[in-house]
This record gives sequence, structure tokens and C-alpha cells, in this order.
Amino acid sequence: MRIFARSLVATALLLSSFLALDGACAKAQAKPTDQTRATVLALFNQGRRLDALPLLERLAKTQPKDGEILTALAASLVDHAATLSDRDVAAAERFRAKVLLQEVWKLGKPSPLAENLRQLLEQLPADGALTFSYNPRVQRAMMAGEAAFAKNDYDQALVAYAEALRLEPANYAATLFTADADARKGRFVEATNWYARAIRLDPDRETAYRYYADLLAKRGNMRQARAMLIEAAVAEPYNRIVWREIRAWSIINHSAYNLVYLPIPSPESIAGKDFATSSRAAWRAYDDVKSEWRNGRRFQEQFPQEAQYRHSLREETEALTAAAKILESAVGDRNTDRASADPVADLLLRLYKADCIEPYVLFSLGDDDLAKDYVSYRTKNRARLEYYLDKYVVPPAPR
Repeated sequence: MRIFARSLVATALLLSSFLALDGACAKAQAKPTDQTRATVLALFNQGRRLDALPLLERLAKTQPKDGEILTALAASLVDHAATLSDRDVAAAERFRAKVLLQEVWKLGKPSPLAENLRQLLEQLPADGALTFSYNPRVQRAMMAGEAAFAKNDYDQALVAYAEALRLEPANYAATLFTADADARKGRFVEATNWYARAIRLDPDRETAYRYYADLLAKRGNMRQARAMLIEAAVAEPYNRIVWREIRAWSIINHSAYNLVYLPIPSPESIAGKDFATSSRAAWRAYDDVKSEWRNGRRFQEQFPQEAQYRHSLREETEALTAAAKILESAVGDRNTDRASADPVADLLLRLYKADCIEPYVLFSLGDDDLAKDYVSYRTKNRARLEYYLDKYVVPPAPR
């Protein structure tokens, strides 16, 4: 995954707000001797990171165990790196930020901003450089835009991004950052149009959806922000930044997203008296299908192009469907105990009836093997994935 300087310095407005709230708390509780810390964090939370940088440097020396200060310093260093013309010096700033965040991890309880920033810095190439285009003129324009943006000079940033788009109209980063600069200037309609354009350029990249959601949430439109975050999750479900943002949206709206999960009982446990007869039969059917895939020729028949067995969407869906069909039959039989006596079986039956077993498998069980099946499924079933997140995972927007 290619990363952008903007992704590093402004991972999300919603998530950054958590750090802002922390700073506000620190200011409210500060002793007279702690006013410098509160002032610096206030500068940082206002987006004046370059102004905060020298003060953060001094505080980090005197308070090396302050995770909030170290996080703010790391983010400010990345912002500062965008203003540097020397690639090696800029890379050194980013690598130093990466080391600072490793220290934050050792201290425990990193903020959402620290988590996102560390994830993105871990993806830096070996030379620490950021690439927006392989066209040198476009790359220069983008770097000029990022330098202006870091200095809060949004008018100059827009001029630079416009030049990049003139040379390369389908450049995703230039389109996305134009929207971001317009948003910072309070130009909501223009920002909305540019975010929509970025989404059209690459609907399978989460960033434009997420930035658009941040803008909507900031304006109080939580319902549409929620819709954008659902689309972001469908675009890149295995990107943890997306789920941190959904969590942030949920907390802001005094709710929590649902971690849908079916803890499948082991073959040994289903023999116990706590399981209804129908549930025992269902989980045995599940195990039988799994064994057929793992031990027989089922995988080779379905995936002749793959040299060795892996966990697949087809396998898991077939096994869960076999169990669900038995449960469905049992519920319709008055002489058989109800499947709802087993809450796991009851949830599986609801997913089956809603045709949501495959989305459940891909979102909740998405290991590295299952992830290989995601893109092909999304191509044909995007609406089904969105429906599942809407009905089962992301809490409703407040009225």
C-alpha cells in the first residue's frame, strides 16, 4: 500500500480529536508549573504543529515518559519533513518519528493518533521517501503542495495540487489533497466534490471515504459520515485505520460497533448436556465439511490453480451453511428443540437467512488466507458487504 505525507500528518480529524480532548484535560488539570505542556498541546491541536515543534522538542527532553508529548512530537516531525527540500533530511525526520512512536508503545496505551501514525510509518520504504507520481514534474508539484499545506498555506497548496492535476488528471493524491485543502478553508461544497472525484478514481481505496466522513462528522452529519465509513471498510477491510475510525465515530455518538463472532464449539464440547440436539447435529455437520476440505480433495477440486491447501471463503461458507440448514430444519420442526437454545446457533441462523454468511466470514474471520478471496467477492457483491456492515456491525446514527 502506497502511503501519503498527508496520511502521515493528518490520519483523521475524528481520531485527532481524541488527542485534542486529552490535551484539554491536561490543560484543565494542569498545575502552574505544567502550563507550558498545556500551551504546547493547544498549539498542536490547533494544527499549528510547526510552531509547536521546538517546544515539543524541549518538553520531550524533560518529560521522556510522556506518551502524549512524544506522539505530538512524532506527528510534528512528519509535518516538518514535508517542508524540507533535502530528501535525506526529510527521511531522517520520518524515521525519528517512527522511533519515537516505538517508545510510546513501550509506555503503553497509545492514542488512536499514535496507532495510526505508527501503522503508516511502518510502511515507509527503505529510503524514507514519499512518492506521489513517477512523473518528476508532478512529484515536484505535489511536494510543493505538501510543504505549503504543512505551513497551513492552503491557497498555495491548492495552486500546487492544481498544477499536478493539470499534468496528471487521474492522480489520486492530488485529487484527495485538493479536497482536504478546500475543507481546511471551509469550502464544504468544493471539498465534497473533490472527495467524490477521488472515490470515483479509486473506489477500492479507503482514504477518500474516511476523509469525507471526517468532514461530514465535523459538520454534524453523522448519518452520512457513517455511510462513508461503511464504504471505507468495504474498500479496505483489513486496514486497521478504518476500524479505529469507526470506533471513534461510535464513541462520539455514545455507542459501540458490534464485533460479530461465532465461537464454534469443539467436537468434544458439543457432547455436553448444554447443547440442544439440533445444535449438536449442526456443529457436527460443520466439522464434517471442514474435515472434507482439509483432508480430502475438495480444495484441489475448487482451487486447481493453487498448489497447496489454504483456508478459503468457500470452505468456511460451505461449513457454516451446512450447520445453518440443519438449524433451519430444526426450527421448523415442532417436535425438535429450538436452535435458539444455543445463542451461537441462533446468530448463525440469522446470518444464513439474511444471506450474510460470506460477509461475516470475510470481515470477522479474515485471516491472510481468507483475505485472498476478498477482492473477487467484493467485485460482485459490494452491496451485500455494505448491507452486512449496516445491519450487523456499525451502530445506527443518532436521530
